[in-house]
Formats: sequence, C-alpha cells, structure tokens
Amino acid sequence: MSNAHRQTALDALHRSLGATMTDFAGWDMPLRYGSERDEHHAVRTRAGLFDLSHMGEITVTGPAAAALLDYALVGNIGSVGVGRARYTMICREDGGILDDLIVYRLGETEYMVVANAGNAQTVLDAITERAAGFDAEVRDDRDAYALIAIQGPESPGILKAVTDADLDGLKYYAGLPGTVAGVPALIARTGYTGEDGFELFVEPRHAEELWRALTEAGAAAGLVPCGLSCRDTLRLEAGMPLYGHELTTGLTPFDAGLGRVVKFEKAGDFVGRAALAAAAERAESAPPRKLVGLIAEGRRVPRAGYPVVAGGAVIGEVTSGAPSPTLGKPIAIAYVDAAHAAPGAEGVGVDIRGAHEPYEVVALPFYQRAK
Repeated sequence: MSNAHRQTALDALHRSLGATMTDFAGWDMPLRYGSERDEHHAVRTRAGLFDLSHMGEITVTGPAAAALLDYALVGNIGSVGVGRARYTMICREDGGILDDLIVYRLGETEYMVVANAGNAQTVLDAITERAAGFDAEVRDDRDAYALIAIQGPESPGILKAVTDADLDGLKYYAGLPGTVAGVPALIARTGYTGEDGFELFVEPRHAEELWRALTEAGAAAGLVPCGLSCRDTLRLEAGMPLYGHELTTGLTPFDAGLGRVVKFEKAGDFVGRAALAAAAERAESAPPRKLVGLIAEGRRVPRAGYPVVAGGAVIGEVTSGAPSPTLGKPIAIAYVDAAHAAPGAEGVGVDIRGAHEPYEVVALPFYQRAK
C-alpha cells in the first residue's frame, strides 16, 4: 500500500536518526528521536533542531500586496517594516479564526505569509479569493521552502559559527537574507518554544546539507534533533496557542484573549471587521470564557476536551494538556468562566474520567525565559 503522506526533504535523514514518525496534517513528521523529555530539556537548557518544513508558505507580491493583506488579515500589515515580521490572524466574515499566521515583509512589495500545516490550503484559498480587485499576486510557495528551526539558549552561538549574518542586530520577529553554512537562507528570529532561536527558510535541496552543518556546529554545545512531541510541551509551557485547540473557527480573537492582534485603526475595510467589532464590544460588557493555565496538584494528566469543574458545575474546558518537564507536574491550558479565571481561584478541578482532580489556576505563561 502506498504512503499518501507528504514527506519533507529531510525524511530519509530523520529515519536514519531513528526517529519515530507520525502523520501530522498529512505529512510524515518526526514525533521524537529518543526521549521527548530529554529533547524538551535540551531546548530549555542548550539547543534543539527541528524540521518544520510542513508549514505553509504563501508569497504575496505586487504594488497592492500590503493593501490586500490589510484587507484579508486582521493585522495592520502595511505598517510592518521591511525585514520585520508580525503575528496575526485570518478570520472569516463572522469573525471566526481560520488560522494564526506570521507575516514577513521581505521587500517593499513582497510578503511571505506562513500558515499552519493543516490550514495552509484554507489560508491560500482565502487570500487568493480576497485578492480580487487588488494589483497583487498570491503564490503557493509550499514546495519552494524547507524550514529548519534551531531553538534554545545556545542557538545564537551555534548559528554564529556557520554564518556571517548580523545575528546580534537581528531583533525578535525580524528576518534577514543571509548564508548559513554556504546555503542561502532567510534567517528569522522567531520560534514556538518560549526560547531564543531562529527559523531558517531554505530551498529543499539544501535542507540536508544545512541540517548536517548545524548538527556538527552544535555538537559541543549539546544540540539535539527534536520532534513534534517536545515542540508541543515547549509551546504549552510558554502559553502559546495551537490552532485546533486554543484557536478555532468557533472562536474570535477576542474569545481567545488575543483581541490585541485585531487592528481596527487601520484604514479601510477588512474581512470580519463588523463581526469583530461586535465581538470586542461583547468582550467588554460580558467577558467571555478566559484562557488560563492549570497546574495539577496530583499526577493525572488532563487532555483536550476534559471538563473544568467547580462546585459540582462545569465552568470550562481543557484545550491542551500534558506533563510539564520543566515544572515536573501535569499542566493544561483551558477556557474557563470569568468568575473562576483569577489566579488562585478556589475549588477548581478537572474532570478526569469521572474523578474531579484539583488544579491550581495560574496566569499564562507557565514558563518565561530570563531575558
């Protein structure tokens, strides 16, 4: 039987390293290479190397590229400087979140939109449809890039050993073209782990060469290859939302506590403006459920969909949960009623298969690196 999953340019390399592979959004991706706990700790204390080539790159070019993105997305993309990046979202007309995105401004009239793997086609279709009437071209560049991330406190030193790009001058959420180990790359100071780090966009034919060069450069610093499993626990500790869990089409950015990404002050209309304005008003007068952190008092791990309870009543729902290698306890992100959302709220628990396990309510994130 043929394997219908898409494979990244690093697929053979992952298998040679003994990776446990899994289907993720239609791609064969490494889940872990050995112990996901060890991989997690490596990123927190040293550095980890990730293959993120399943992410979806969409290039938007032309005189009206900024105007198109300002109309299609909720952020003020026209105000992003060349070489900078912005976290934003694309919403439906009713305000529901289609995806969260990072948009890089590569040139005066050139932008790269990076979508989540499972939503890339949806985002591409939506931006293409919304481009009608704009002097701009929308290009599917998913096959044009491999994406390798190096994350963790040792990552700047490791990357400096193989590039002459000005990493010291590269701010968080900025990107610059450069050469890494002889490979042309877009070097971005972004990531999804809560640590300092970089994401390197390269041609797929250069991916293996770059991975090997980084592995060699990072050997003395304790760099290890990392899979999607520890990427999830790292982002969970950092309180970063995951599409399909904390973000869905059934929620607006205001429901998700991320109303700050919606820029009503930008000129002109944008898709979802009226619905989002109404959602912002509702959130002011009657706060929706709030996204909070939960830390277990016991050892049982909460999972997405488990009810959050207080006083015998359901007050919310877990969206993500896992054992936290850094805290040494199970943690969860959950939407809970505003009345129970304050840190230290009394009597809050999670219904784990009929047993109400006690949990402490905390503000997100669970973990923040020392600046």
